[in-house]
Amino acid sequence: MLGEDGAKGLSHLKVDGRAGVPAGTTSFYFRTRSALLRAVAERMAELDLARLASVADSAPSKAGATASTLARLVIESGEEPELTRTKARYELTMQATRDPAMAATLQRGTDAFTKLHHDILVQLLPRGAELDPAVVDDLSNVTLTFINGLLLRFAHGDRIIDTPEQLDGVLAAIATGILTSKQRGHLTHDSAPRHPAPVKRKVQTTQSRSSADTLAAAPTTGDDQCLNTTMSK
Repeated sequence: MLGEDGAKGLSHLKVDGRAGVPAGTTSFYFRTRSALLRAVAERMAELDLARLASVADSAPSKAGATASTLARLVIESGEEPELTRTKARYELTMQATRDPAMAATLQRGTDAFTKLHHDILVQLLPRGAELDPAVVDDLSNVTLTFINGLLLRFAHGDRIIDTPEQLDGVLAAIATGILTSKQRGHLTHDSAPRHPAPVKRKVQTTQSRSSADTLAAAPTTGDDQCLNTTMSK
């Protein structure tokens, strides 16, 4: 109901009708509208965490996959049945700006997605590359911000990207800009603790069309241990 009608369209009686239970049932369990919205947020957080755990178990992308696990997850979030949940999540996010308890509930899902996103980026680093953790944070923060904006456009019905492969290409282009910037490592501020040591990977010898390739093999010059982002077609 949140995804279809927005927060203003949610009421105890409407939930009763949609659930097919006697009038007054919802208000018996959730006395106020705020309590009802918090319960919805808690359930959505449970579903999101379960889905992210399932995705994490399958990451990184399987060999031979044409798109990364991350890209597939994002594109699926812009298609039904996940699109309705995406819309509902943004509705709850707006409500949470005035409800600290709800904000804390939703933050669990946000933290889980941020960690998954960061872990996938680390897996996609070229093996043998050694990057300052601050550069990895820049990659994570900027691409995550882009993904959040993309999901918001999906919620508005604006599909500027249609396939996981297309999204991988855009993310790779963003990564190229970051990794070739003289300000890399200082582009964003991350409140999370820095990693204690640079990320190290062994040299990657295989190629695929997923973002594991698009985020691999950047030129390294002097002390610049950069990632070489290639765009495989």
